[in-house]
Amino acid sequence: MRANVTTPDGATMRVVRFEGADAEWDELVLACGGGSFCHLSGWRHVLEGALGHRTLRFAALDERGEAVGILPLARVRSRLFGDFLLSMPFLSYGGPLGPTPARAALVAAAVGEARATGVDLLELRSRERLPGDLAVSERKLTVLKALPSTAEDLWENGLRSKLRSQVRRPQKEGMTAHFGVDVLPRFYGVFARTMRDLGTPVLPRRFFEAVADRFPREAVVGVIEHRGEPVAAGFGFAWGGEVEITWAGALREHAASAPNMLLYWSFMEESIRRRATVFNFGRCSRDSGTHRFKMQWSGEERPLPWAQWSKSGVATTPSPDSAKFRLATRVWSRLPMPIANAIGPRISRLLP
Repeated sequence: MRANVTTPDGATMRVVRFEGADAEWDELVLACGGGSFCHLSGWRHVLEGALGHRTLRFAALDERGEAVGILPLARVRSRLFGDFLLSMPFLSYGGPLGPTPARAALVAAAVGEARATGVDLLELRSRERLPGDLAVSERKLTVLKALPSTAEDLWENGLRSKLRSQVRRPQKEGMTAHFGVDVLPRFYGVFARTMRDLGTPVLPRRFFEAVADRFPREAVVGVIEHRGEPVAAGFGFAWGGEVEITWAGALREHAASAPNMLLYWSFMEESIRRRATVFNFGRCSRDSGTHRFKMQWSGEERPLPWAQWSKSGVATTPSPDSAKFRLATRVWSRLPMPIANAIGPRISRLLP
């Protein structure tokens, strides 16, 4: 693909398919500014290798032919759920990077790709509003909390007394935190059960294994154990002074002991150990139980203004929160774990 795109302010950018090396792409992620771990080249290999989705990468070139903006895209399609072009699926970010003219050109190129391929919905998941007149969905938001330089400072001055007592409860019962990619199997066991209980198919274990393999420095995996058994777990990423907990779960039978409170506190401690200055609680739906849980930590809401284009008026990717899937969610939550783990990964890879 090669296209000259004139942006609304009259600038002309040339948008091309990026065919360079992964290292060159990752250098551009840093150089363009505003990038996230979701933009890194490793996701192309994860999405294609672990989930079987087609990916493509665009670069916006200036008048000298130098890349000044980039956009990764992935196509997730199925007869059951629909056909989607996203940046990036299964993640919260990944939209166009670069100066305003470059991002505007990349948005136009993405719309052109969506028209040409006939997808049901194009969704560009950005943390900031993108230039242009595409529809914007703010159905998702995230919660950010500034971190001090020490865990002691955060404990004494960053948490309310009620919250500290909720963290102490699982500690008094002997629950402990463990971090490292070696706890990945334990994370997955907890996460798979949590997703089944919520009525949602779980992503394949090979997906998380591929992510940990591709992002050994960025991946943050932690579990809370009680008497040697995992009872809560999370998987997130460290990038640019921020740690995000992207996937998390806790076993319902231990809810009275609040292991999820110790999980999030432990992730914040780990974030400070990694010298992060911001803890990102990950995306959620507004006014949901997850949203309320995250806000109790005294963080700051940040809407996620995802830009969308659809020729047929499709407003969202499939969501288990929707009325359409409510019955399926109730049925799924009652499945035996062996069945849920056998079928779920085949379905979840199609729910971006």
